[in-house]
Amino acid sequence: MSDQYLTAVSEADAVEELHQLGCTDGLPVIVPTPERVDRAVLATGLGAALSLGALGPNLGDATVEKVATAAVMAGCLPDYLPAVVAAVQAVADPAFDLTEMQATTHSTAPFIIVNGPARSAMGVASGYGALGPGFRANASIGRALRLAMINIGGARPGEADMALLGHPGKFTYCLGELEEASPWEPLHASRGFTPDSSAVTVVGAEGPHSVIAVADRADDPGGERILDAVAEGFASRITNNAILRGGAGVVIINPDHAAVLGEAGLSRADVQQAIVDRAVNTRGDLAARAPAFGGGGDPDDLVPAFFDPADVLVLVAGGPGLYSVIMPTWCAGPNRNRAVSMAIELDQACAVPFAVDAAQPTAVGSGT
Repeated sequence: MSDQYLTAVSEADAVEELHQLGCTDGLPVIVPTPERVDRAVLATGLGAALSLGALGPNLGDATVEKVATAAVMAGCLPDYLPAVVAAVQAVADPAFDLTEMQATTHSTAPFIIVNGPARSAMGVASGYGALGPGFRANASIGRALRLAMINIGGARPGEADMALLGHPGKFTYCLGELEEASPWEPLHASRGFTPDSSAVTVVGAEGPHSVIAVADRADDPGGERILDAVAEGFASRITNNAILRGGAGVVIINPDHAAVLGEAGLSRADVQQAIVDRAVNTRGDLAARAPAFGGGGDPDDLVPAFFDPADVLVLVAGGPGLYSVIMPTWCAGPNRNRAVSMAIELDQACAVPFAVDAAQPTAVGSGT
């Protein structure tokens, strides 16, 4: 740890000071004492001073120590640190457009998808309610990234984070893919990783939009209703995908819907292409919202929401039933807010417990 610390006479006082300094997300945090942060650093298997990249908009240096501090504050167990490290590396990749995404007025947040053995090893939920409360790994991994974005990247609401309203995923936004219920290879395998490796995929996304579709194998064996419903969500003229076009989109297919699509013989690539083909508007319909939205040309021209099927991230998660989920995205920035995947390195991680003397004054690491 650094030699510079904040100090407080108690844990409660330390938490209050962190709130006053603007170092929290508004919820109580675990005090990042030197002992706790050192243990988290050790769990990464990396050097404390190693840089994981620069986090915009302030371009703060995301050292392992600073990221470990955010993970401690978020309530992460040491086992979660490799996923947090990978998520930070993903958003620090220039292709993610973090500086622009942090500063946009649009309501968007990094959505973390965990794949591979790390999902089970860390206990990242992927079934019923996986985007909701009750799952420590999901909640604290996503929250650690947000706290790093606040305290390293400097994105505080109304200062550098200019989202007009925000959404709850700006607290935490993380789940695992329910790989065992998927008719397709795991998401990360479709993005260049081996199926037995672990990875995170991170994309800046709006909050989840529920999509209702009846999974009737007899009446709709090809899953056309499911595909139409998903595409209609992206093509809605209230989304940036329809208006700005050319960015990413996330489709979380529930197990029942996935089974119908799989039994129809559709690959993930087939589903992606089907969504691209269906998520269209006429130029005239877009111009009806605002003339600039339509651009020049024939009003009957079809305008796609997506330029590349690979930009449509299709994964399986949640419980079975009527509802799948889409997440429109911002679709702006130099790289149009694209998804970035990063390997989770599990082999180098280790952890050594430290005893903390609760009777001593609490020291808070400078990583905050």
